[in-house]
Amino acid sequence: MSPASLAQSLPPRIRRLSDLAANLWWSWYPEAADLFSTIDASLWQASVSSGAPNPVTLLHAVAPRHLRSLARDPDFLARYDTVLRAFDTALSASPAPEFSQAPVAYFSAEFGLHGAVPIYSGGLGVLAGDHCKEASDLGLPLVGVGLLYGQGYFHQRLSADGRQEAHYTELERSTAPLVPVLTPEGKQRQVRVRIAAHDVYLAVWQLRLGRVCLYLLDSDVEDNTAEDRLLSARLYGGDQETRLRQEIALGIGGVRALRAVGIAPRVWHLNEGHAALVLVERLRELVGEGCSFDEALAQVRASSVFTTHTPVPAGHDAFPFDLVEHCLPAWWEELGVDRERFFDLARYGPQADERFHMTVLALRLSGRRNAVSHIHATVSRRMWRSVWPQTSPDQAPISAVTNGVHVPTWLAPELGRLFARHLGSDWLAGHDDPQLWQRIAQIPDEELWTVHLRLKHELIRFLRERARQLWREHDRDAVQILAAGGLLDPDVLTIGFARRFATYKRASLLLNDLARLHALLDGTERPVQIIFAGKAHPADEPG
Repeated sequence: MSPASLAQSLPPRIRRLSDLAANLWWSWYPEAADLFSTIDASLWQASVSSGAPNPVTLLHAVAPRHLRSLARDPDFLARYDTVLRAFDTALSASPAPEFSQAPVAYFSAEFGLHGAVPIYSGGLGVLAGDHCKEASDLGLPLVGVGLLYGQGYFHQRLSADGRQEAHYTELERSTAPLVPVLTPEGKQRQVRVRIAAHDVYLAVWQLRLGRVCLYLLDSDVEDNTAEDRLLSARLYGGDQETRLRQEIALGIGGVRALRAVGIAPRVWHLNEGHAALVLVERLRELVGEGCSFDEALAQVRASSVFTTHTPVPAGHDAFPFDLVEHCLPAWWEELGVDRERFFDLARYGPQADERFHMTVLALRLSGRRNAVSHIHATVSRRMWRSVWPQTSPDQAPISAVTNGVHVPTWLAPELGRLFARHLGSDWLAGHDDPQLWQRIAQIPDEELWTVHLRLKHELIRFLRERARQLWREHDRDAVQILAAGGLLDPDVLTIGFARRFATYKRASLLLNDLARLHALLDGTERPVQIIFAGKAHPADEPG
């Protein structure tokens, strides 16, 4: 059901619940989430427990009679009006004058926005989602571009013998906060990309994050072959050719989608090398408009920014030249160069390597490049020093912009209320002021500790409930149930590690560190629990 159809099904007095549900702004404004929870507490709590509360699903499920009752409830209407005023203020606030220009186009293979739109895997996507949310709060003119993964990233489960199993679920587009982008004729807009000598069609969807729009491309359309309809099905799924075809859809298709909806960015930001083909498509456009190849290179570099994330080679995409030539046949002809010059844009290492490195392509074609911390910048300069052979490793042009988080998303509401009492109700508006954070030290330790313990008990309650759910699944081993948190004690110092390992060597190193840590803490008066959980990415280094 579209937002317009959903709105028509609601009583007129509370019809704008559909606007609120269709914009993920509600997910980082606690009062909005609380408003939805009061519509039907049991339905909302069930969705929260599943990890993906979704007000669109909630509004579909609530009985019309109950909605009509809420439309006459003075207490509910007072909360409704307060939230809608805040929503309208957030969407209508004027950006700072220096930001009132053409938008920044932000390309990423994944966006960690909310559990209702599971198109992310880990930190790369979470950072992209937080960038979009913070841009909305600050009034930055930013538009996001990504892929709509119909099955998302896999859910990890462990078999009875402890082996990882990947399970996928299909995204229900009709109840996700997605809107099809329409043509003047009322049809869903599509863009066309030629991959491996045939056309692939990509439907364009829009997702709203406060003031920011995110455009997502979906290959599951009738005009595509059965194979191509699955192209955007899974994040990081399939073999090397599938990965390359996805990156063609993201980079080349993403540029064409922005052109189709009339957006002309002033800056193009690539979040990791997956989106590097954005730069090749822009070169093709400029050469087609009459620029020489070198002129096009200069223009693309002047308006492109690249963020690199991964400090190990296994995390950077590199494809055999013959595979690139198969998927993008004779693209160098449209750039006005020969095959060797085209492949030289992404060549790295010895000539015998013959691989097309997406990170190297992005480094060479972007005018600004950054790592995600000062230490990472040092590592990245050493990793990619041969891209600039005439420059010393310490002078390689990779700067540092340290990762941050979107505070309203990640701060527990209980802590937010504590800060409001001591820092003022408008503390969030100035949360980027260092002096405000220094005032946190003035909050009594006892109050901070009380909130901490309350949240810790809630986390362990959640983990124990998950452990009970596992116990009800008869194929679970008792050791797995215990490892899931069934015996966690909220009064014990608990150190947890849970992450993906790009190589098994790195996992082994961390296990050794954990062993040393446990030995250091063993025998102290304070009891300690150490929890370790790792996940291998399907495409990561084997063995």
